[in-house]
Amino acid sequence: MNTDGICALHCIDLSSPDIHASVSLLKQACLDSGFFYVVNHGISQEFMDEVFAQSKKLFDLPLEEKMKLLRNEKHRGYTPVLDEHLDAVNQINGDYKEGYYIGVEVPEDDPEAQRPFYGSNVWPTAGTLPGWRETMEKYHQEALEVTKAVSRLIALALDLDVDFFDRPEFLGRPIATLRLLHYEEKLSDPSKGIFGAGAHSDYGLITLLATDDVCGLQICKDKDANPQIWEYVSPLKGAFVVNLGDMLERWSNGIFRSTLHRVLGNGQERFSIAYFVEPSHDCLVECLPTCQSKDNPPRFPPIKCETYLLQRYKDTHVDRDSYK
Repeated sequence: MNTDGICALHCIDLSSPDIHASVSLLKQACLDSGFFYVVNHGISQEFMDEVFAQSKKLFDLPLEEKMKLLRNEKHRGYTPVLDEHLDAVNQINGDYKEGYYIGVEVPEDDPEAQRPFYGSNVWPTAGTLPGWRETMEKYHQEALEVTKAVSRLIALALDLDVDFFDRPEFLGRPIATLRLLHYEEKLSDPSKGIFGAGAHSDYGLITLLATDDVCGLQICKDKDANPQIWEYVSPLKGAFVVNLGDMLERWSNGIFRSTLHRVLGNGQERFSIAYFVEPSHDCLVECLPTCQSKDNPPRFPPIKCETYLLQRYKDTHVDRDSYK
């Protein structure tokens, strides 16, 4: 596997009044690599710095304290190092990262809380981390607004109505998951199957990624190439790295790319914050009318969002019972 150079990504300015130019640039990015930067997204740098500071406070807690917040069956809470195993073929162990899942908060007495990815979050006590919950809840809300803005450009790039993804079955009732990530000071070695995060594609519609200034994310534009060529994505201050998920690839009939990516540790501690956005549980992901024709029939069978997500989480996470 070759690791060569830096990948040049397109940069989308969400404040630009030239929607046509933004849509054209985004479409090219989706066709080329499925990754792009988003700037002027409306979340202040001051607040992003606070979110990262609060994330570090959580991961600085003793392991015994973090294990009290272990992820539940709804995938909320703490995930220890090696809990996730994203690349079963090339990894000898799981990912050398720890994480923390925060989903859409749904009260336990709400019937929707019975759904697999809805329910109450697992929160550190206010005495342990004052203001932590409030910071993360605010960020969860603000990040969703950014993803909705990006989804409108994606809709236009797919020749759909601008508000196509705003419908209740899509982002009106999304499965939106904030995940804090901390990579330990470990050196990755692909030749020995050691990775910060193994090679994978994301599951849903789109992912927003905020990173610190430590390089580590790599993408492979052509997963079928032999050898695979891996390129680094440079951190860009004040920008989100946005990538497309598998569901959008299915929706677009493979026109838009859900690209393979991974994280290599370089011996430095690294923090990042991913925000994964999927449509509602019952959304049927099937080829869009604008992405099929007589000569280009649907390549993927329809599948319900909930069904797809449950299988992907099961395939990539350690059984919770193993921690007992």
